[in-house]
Amino acid sequence: MTKHYDYISIGGGSGGIASLNRAAMYGKKCAIIEASHLGGTCVNLGCVPKKVMW
Repeated sequence: MTKHYDYISIGGGSGGIASLNRAAMYGKKCAIIEASHLGGTCVNLGCVPKKVMW
């Protein structure tokens, strides 16, 4: 069975979900590819600082 989509997001973090939401608002058929939980690291595990503040 073949499925066709207008917009596919690889990654279900905040950016991927936001972009899919916007595409869906414009009537596009959307899909998301995510290996783990939707929402990304900050939502599910807590944010990890990326830079050290001196």
